[in-house]
Amino acid sequence: MNWLVITTTFLAVNLDFFVILLFLCQRFPTRQVLAGYLMGLLILISAAFMIGQALLQFFPEWLLGALGIIPIWTALHDNDEDLREFYHHSPIVTVLITYLSVCAGCNLSLFLPVLANQTWSAFCLILAYIAGLTILIVYLIAYFGHMKPVQMIINRWGEPLMKFCYIGIGIYVFFDSGLVNHLIRLF
Repeated sequence: MNWLVITTTFLAVNLDFFVILLFLCQRFPTRQVLAGYLMGLLILISAAFMIGQALLQFFPEWLLGALGIIPIWTALHDNDEDLREFYHHSPIVTVLITYLSVCAGCNLSLFLPVLANQTWSAFCLILAYIAGLTILIVYLIAYFGHMKPVQMIINRWGEPLMKFCYIGIGIYVFFDSGLVNHLIRLF
């Protein structure tokens, strides 16, 4: 398990949502934003892990390295979704629905190749680690979110940095899975 890749994947997948969190933290209590966000993350990361485990039953690990094309494709195809308004629900449900509607595709596509070959015990450690990162980030966003320089940096560099991370994650999955070594042996 590569903690740098797990951290980079988490940050890259959620970078665009951090901007949305700036607004949600201003509108709702931080604990309720955190609860909805954490629930959404756990749902999507668990789904990615389960899909990866199912695929491992049918395909060799090196072949699952081809899933690395998903983050690269995601970076090269700009399919940004607009934030939808769900303010008629409770704050927790609003954050949960917003997160699932905005981030489901990217989260599943990026975490699937990263989590596909993890054991259950490693997955539990990853979930705990991501939960800790989530708590830290939500409170940091709530604290620093009102600062204009923070908003300017995210608006200017957020998307290019996110795409760079997606491509890096895809390349890592290719090499980590043994796919590249397998292809080299074939030729």
